[in-house]
Amino acid sequence: MTRTTASVTSRETAEGINRIEGYLLARAELLKAREEGEAFARRMPWLTTAQHEEVARLYAEERVEVSKRALRAVADRCVELRAEYTARYTRLRRRLLCASVASLVTAAALCAGVRIIAG
Repeated sequence: MTRTTASVTSRETAEGINRIEGYLLARAELLKAREEGEAFARRMPWLTTAQHEEVARLYAEERVEVSKRALRAVADRCVELRAEYTARYTRLRRRLLCASVASLVTAAALCAGVRIIAG
C-alpha cells in the first residue's frame, strides 16, 4: 500500500467513523428529547391520551429544533474562528518573514560595512 493510498484510506475511515458517531449522537439526542417530552406531558395529568401524545411529540420536536439551532450556531462560529485564526496566522507568517529578511539584510550590510572598514 502506497503512502497516498494509506492516507486516503485513513481519511475515509475517519470520515466513516465521524458519520457513525454523528448518527449515534443524533439518535441519543432524539431519544433524550422524547424522554423529556414524555416527562413534560406527564406533569399534566388532565390530558387525554391523544393530547398527552401530542404534547410529548411537540415538545420533542421543539427540543430537537433547539438542539439543531444551537449546533448550527456552534458550527458557524467554528467556521468564523477558523477563518479568523487562519488570517492571523498568515499575517504572523508574513511579519516573521519580513523580520527575518530585514535581519539578514542588516547582517549582510553590517558584514559588508566591516569589510569596507577593515579593507
